[in-house]
Amino acid sequence: MPRLTNDEIQGFLDEPGHLARIATIDHDGMPRVVPLWFIIDGRRLLFTPREPALIWQNLCRDPRVGISIDEEAHPWRKVTVQGHVDVVHAPGDDDAWRDLYRRIARRYVPERAADDYVDGTDDQPRALCAVDLDADRTTMLTWRMPYRGEDIRGVWHQRYYAPGTRWSDQ
Repeated sequence: MPRLTNDEIQGFLDEPGHLARIATIDHDGMPRVVPLWFIIDGRRLLFTPREPALIWQNLCRDPRVGISIDEEAHPWRKVTVQGHVDVVHAPGDDDAWRDLYRRIARRYVPERAADDYVDGTDDQPRALCAVDLDADRTTMLTWRMPYRGEDIRGVWHQRYYAPGTRWSDQ
């Protein structure tokens, strides 16, 4: 199964435009997935839920998250993370990290539009949340399609092949 190297993971997560689809658990036990802007800062994945958002309410109750970041074109790279969120800044402390939020916005929209967006929503309290990608309680899995010349038979983990089918013994 083709996995990304550490350098490929870092490069992929640093590329602008990818969304983090972040899963939390609602108060009734139902899963909730929200696509959010993010940035990698060192070995932390940072994102910014707004104070009234259900994802923030869920994180206050249960800091466990599942995160999926992928792309729509070959080689269809994917990074999934299961971990725990640390609140770096609670809502209302936005002035302390607004420049970081501006950097996050600029990953997704042109600089002027990002500045207009950040400045126009500066009265909307947000939290700054982090998932430590190196924490003992964090699991990261990666995957990509094989490149030209690589054996396609290793594209899936062995558990996905039904016994007795082609490639099940790979």
